[in-house]
Amino acid sequence: MNTKTLGEKPTPEPTSREVSETEPTNSEYSSILVNNVEKPQRGSGENIDQSAQGSGSTPEAVRYRIDFDRSRCVRCGLCAAFCPVEVIRMCEPPQGADSDTRPRPEAVAPELCWGCETCAGQCPQGAIKVIALAGRDPFKNRPMAPPLTTEELHQYQEWSQILKEVLGLRWEPVAISLIPAGDPLPDVPIPEERLRYCQSLMAARRGRSLMMPANRHACPDGTSILGLTAMPAKLASGELYLLFHKLDNIEAAQRMVGERPCLEARTIDATVVTPLARAAVTPQVIAVIAQPEQIMWLLMGSSYYSGHRHELHASGYNAQCVETTLLPYTTGKLNVSLGCYGCRASSDVGDDLMFVGIPLAQMDTVIAGLKELDKKAIRQSRAKIYLPPMV
Repeated sequence: MNTKTLGEKPTPEPTSREVSETEPTNSEYSSILVNNVEKPQRGSGENIDQSAQGSGSTPEAVRYRIDFDRSRCVRCGLCAAFCPVEVIRMCEPPQGADSDTRPRPEAVAPELCWGCETCAGQCPQGAIKVIALAGRDPFKNRPMAPPLTTEELHQYQEWSQILKEVLGLRWEPVAISLIPAGDPLPDVPIPEERLRYCQSLMAARRGRSLMMPANRHACPDGTSILGLTAMPAKLASGELYLLFHKLDNIEAAQRMVGERPCLEARTIDATVVTPLARAAVTPQVIAVIAQPEQIMWLLMGSSYYSGHRHELHASGYNAQCVETTLLPYTTGKLNVSLGCYGCRASSDVGDDLMFVGIPLAQMDTVIAGLKELDKKAIRQSRAKIYLPPMV
């Protein structure tokens, strides 16, 4: 399995594009939309969608229109500073456009937009809207993987039932699969719009099944960490983390970036998340989103026969892509995550929940240990048998 440490800045090659500026019916908004985008080919640029590499097909990107409410914009430049792929820049206004001659934000390269909505979230005036436009299936005519055998699917259904019944889970355990470049694809729907990887996990725990190639991922950070694309320069350098005020200095940001694992760019074609009971392809990792007490029993189940104390890796950065998914995927060891800024700011995960990623190879042990714990330890603990009567 190829992994690497990131620290260098990718240098995107220039891309050809034809940009037309259009004004919507509401004249307060200025929209910039690419009408004729040259479809990216292999090696055409570091930040361009490369979701179908190795498949013999050209990716059809989900496109976005970025609308600025000029009546509310104060031209602070935060949207341009925070854009991870430099879609927005501060430009001189067209002559005669308005009486304010200060630079104003413009979407100079909307075909590069990931739809992450960082610009909209950071705008202090709420003056930005990011609107998704229709995209096509990037894996058209790609070979399909055969369905799972009845025996394998039954195993996952049994695991799911035990996890939910013993732990009292409210949500579905999630099967996670990273599809290597060029491999056949499972029969799982591709969403119309881009989602963050953490958002897809939250959707899967509610029962949805999603396959997301690079051009359906909304977070450039997670997408590059999971090997679907190269890392945008602002993220590889650590610059963006300082703008978010997540770290004190550039050295700390670069250390955080350098210490996290990252799959080699474009070695993965898609992420697949489904409820474990409805897995469509053999998962590499099973994620459980649960309360700390429930996570505790999972850890105890995994060490029931060995007594092993876990060495867990959590930082509050890149929680779902690194801590819940990539660390179990690359190390073969269970890992726990407390979540991160991104997943808690962009999903409905509750403040009382945390995450665990379990490699497939450990699931038999975890389930067996959990069943033994349920015979006495779990029941007595939840019954509070040592709680004094006066409390």
